[in-house]
Amino acid sequence: MSQSSESQPISSVLVENRRFEPPSAAALGVPKFHVPNLEAYRALHQQSIHNPEAFWASEARHLSWFRHWDRVLEWKAPDAKWFVGGQLNACYNCVDRHVQAGFGEQPAIVWEGEPVSPRTSHASSTTQYAREPEIRTLTYRDLQIETSRLGNALKRLGVRKGDVVTIYMPMVPELAIAVLACARIGAAHSVIFGGFAPTAISERAIDAGSKVIITADGGFRRGEIVPLQKNVEDACAALNNHGHVMDHVIVLKRTAHEPPSKRFRSGDSVSGGNAATKFHWWHDLVGPAGDACPCEVMDSEDMLFLLYTSGSTGKPKGILHTTGGYLAFVGLTSRVTFNLIPDSGQMFWCSADVGWITGHSYVLYGPLMNRVPTLMYEGAPNFPENDRFWDIIERHRVTHFYTAPTAIRTFMKWGPEWADRHDLSSLRVLGTVGEPINPEAWIWYHETIGKGKCPIVDTYWQTETAGHVVTPLPGATPTKPGSCTLPMLGIDAAVVNEQGEELGANKGGLFVIRKPWPGMLRGVYGNRERFVSNYWGRVKDPRTGEPYYFSADGARRDEDGYFWIQGRIDDVIKVSGHLLGTMEVESALVSHPYVAEAAVVGVPHEIKGNAIVAFVTLKTRWFTDHPGKQPDQAVRDELTRHVAKEVGALAKPDQVRFAEGLPKTRSGKIMRRLLRDVAAGVEKITQDTTTLEDFSVVSKLRADEE
Repeated sequence: MSQSSESQPISSVLVENRRFEPPSAAALGVPKFHVPNLEAYRALHQQSIHNPEAFWASEARHLSWFRHWDRVLEWKAPDAKWFVGGQLNACYNCVDRHVQAGFGEQPAIVWEGEPVSPRTSHASSTTQYAREPEIRTLTYRDLQIETSRLGNALKRLGVRKGDVVTIYMPMVPELAIAVLACARIGAAHSVIFGGFAPTAISERAIDAGSKVIITADGGFRRGEIVPLQKNVEDACAALNNHGHVMDHVIVLKRTAHEPPSKRFRSGDSVSGGNAATKFHWWHDLVGPAGDACPCEVMDSEDMLFLLYTSGSTGKPKGILHTTGGYLAFVGLTSRVTFNLIPDSGQMFWCSADVGWITGHSYVLYGPLMNRVPTLMYEGAPNFPENDRFWDIIERHRVTHFYTAPTAIRTFMKWGPEWADRHDLSSLRVLGTVGEPINPEAWIWYHETIGKGKCPIVDTYWQTETAGHVVTPLPGATPTKPGSCTLPMLGIDAAVVNEQGEELGANKGGLFVIRKPWPGMLRGVYGNRERFVSNYWGRVKDPRTGEPYYFSADGARRDEDGYFWIQGRIDDVIKVSGHLLGTMEVESALVSHPYVAEAAVVGVPHEIKGNAIVAFVTLKTRWFTDHPGKQPDQAVRDELTRHVAKEVGALAKPDQVRFAEGLPKTRSGKIMRRLLRDVAAGVEKITQDTTTLEDFSVVSKLRADEE
């Protein structure tokens, strides 16, 4: 339900009293912490809020500029210009400056492909077995050469500064090269996740006005081949039929899954309507290209990339980020959130795909700017078995592991024995991203993966913010399971009511950011009205009338000033006059020893206004303890009583439905809007489903209720 007409606070039902102090640098085995303690954080944060221009000017000096800025900020709400007059280049800051400083032979990207050689069988969890995956390491000099070659190839195809290049690739090193090559020549990149269907490609290409696509013949996912080139061919035919000509497609040969006789030759065309798109093999086009390609001089406010995110209207939004502000903010957040230190033996692994903002900021730009090697993995966490992630951590001696709560809950469902097979002692910092993490999942992550030693940075942010806006810092912030804790340096975050008035401790309201920050989105591409209304049209400063940035999330702030995200305001449920956040009810369910994952939605109820419907996925442990049985009403009653005990009778689910899986976006977020339709019995789904990972999950949920 929408809360646009509501003025009451969101009820807070989750109580979490566990607290974990940050480790010392010596105990964690790191040289230092950039922010060494809570007092240092508070002093820095106060400085960044009270004198933001001085703070951000100091931070921007971590970057290499071709020309320094004239003014730090021009702000006329909701429009910001950061580092006005400054000139720089994103690829230069990630690659070339490191080469010029003498670090060209250091590893920049370590990549592992999904396919592995046949393993020896093992009879027990302690038996060692062989794995020989495909591994490549690219140095900063390699990246400089390869981005230059691709940049020159793109220029020969007519790509110019300011053009938008669409990228639709698997998680291979060439994806990183493609992103950085676009930045090198001043073209904006629009990365589309490699699991999307042709319609998602065509609608995003039309919106962006893109004329060039970079793709691959296929990618590997759970041992199967995703037919990327075929999807692009279908998208191009549809584009041409609608009057949008895609001039060129560059295809990387990754899987070679069709016989050579059926493959195209470079320069072949795929026709649609009265137009044709020319296809080129990457190796034919890029291989002969020269490796001298100077980095384009970009204005700080020149567009760096578009990234499309699903919208409630069914039409994806092209979130626009610019060069200087994005780099400054992501550089800071990467460095302090993860305590990145070059030349200290760190190996950073963010498991997100580059098709998401997490992959942009914390697979590529953040680690590369800070000169810490970043690991890329092509495939799934359960191929060939459920321990693939732990195997990767052991093999590459990963020190920083950053993944989604939905993945952690899946690991919980599979059981700790998969992690116990591997040496995870290299880990120093754990992170979560994507949605609030349930306290019990947090504890499992801390104890089973971190062995009780690694701090967890539970990061809250969005595509629109570019980087972390609320997060613990590993050496400074005491953590509480389920809380993203305190605002990032430079972020003036608050919980307010509809009138913009800040609320007191433990009163649920709207999460807002009251002052501009360098990583803020600069617009929704081609849609000014949507930019203003979606993000700046709801909450205003009660004194000045200036709009606040509204995240569309509900939150509360506890007596220590810690933030607890309660979920999307659209997901708030009004029960008997009380507004309840879905996250807190879900956390209560997941705290039950048999529950792996839960999603809660509201459906209309003639007496209470809304009834709570819970969709629950049970751990394998339940089925092991109850062989030959299926969950029944007794289990439903047990879970209902558990919620009442944990958070109170008001939050008890009216219905509990069991599900093998929950509908999620490909970035791991539960699509509760779809679950509302299922719970309410809506036959025709009108929501935007382009980001849905597996549509069969919805069909199974419907079938289970019939």
